[in-house]
Amino acid sequence: MKVPSTSKLRTTFAAVSFAAIVALTGCSDDQAAPTGASDGGGQPPAASDGGGSPLAGSDGGGQAAPEADVSDVPDVVAEVNGEKIAKDEFVTAYESQFQQAAMQQQSTGQEVDQTELKKQVANQLVDNRLLQQAAGDAGIEATDADIDATLEEIAAQNNMGSADEVIAALEQQGMSEEDVRSDAASQFTLTTFIEQEADVKEPTDEELKAQYDELVAQQSQAGGQQSEVPPFEEVKDQLAQQAVSQQQNEAATEIASGLREQGDVTVNI
Repeated sequence: MKVPSTSKLRTTFAAVSFAAIVALTGCSDDQAAPTGASDGGGQPPAASDGGGSPLAGSDGGGQAAPEADVSDVPDVVAEVNGEKIAKDEFVTAYESQFQQAAMQQQSTGQEVDQTELKKQVANQLVDNRLLQQAAGDAGIEATDADIDATLEEIAAQNNMGSADEVIAALEQQGMSEEDVRSDAASQFTLTTFIEQEADVKEPTDEELKAQYDELVAQQSQAGGQQSEVPPFEEVKDQLAQQAVSQQQNEAATEIASGLREQGDVTVNI
């Protein structure tokens, strides 16, 4: 699974300058999730409405893009310790991830398994809700300053000038400022909770250099079919973000698994 996220924030503003080279993997429970990155790369995390997806109506090859089938989704997708995850929330998440999977399909030629993808998305939403509940129980709340700082961080990661630019860009995609700030608050809360519960460490320069050398080797094996890896100093910060993000994601998966065992969870998909 990915931290945090059930919103457009990371979907629209995943840092992409190095994302094509540095990929994160995530999972929900024991399933590989088709989603990707949280803080700095890869594909976006669980759930958003996908308004910024470049897939919007065509697969880029003149063929009609596949459509997400949500006709069999129940009104209540899951219940988590008495809280319901409604169909609308699931559909928003599912359609976004289906678009991502459909784009991957273009390169792999494999048809999207919508039954399996629905299960993965449902479990991701359940895990996010469990983490949100646990963060609330731990007394973690985002202040206005925390929200501002979160939006400024997203702006910086995406070469934008300010939090206001982030809000403006998302407003153009149909989100209200209130929704953007609410999502940023959720993101801060979950990330803070994971950092409190897990031993997340900043990578050393040696670890980053080893990661970089591995990427260079991968690019070399690709035979020049992919973009050349930028110099180490240019991507060092992004590599560090990826390393921290991966630790957070792994910790989130483990914590959510424990919360699920202790909690009362029903999934209807």
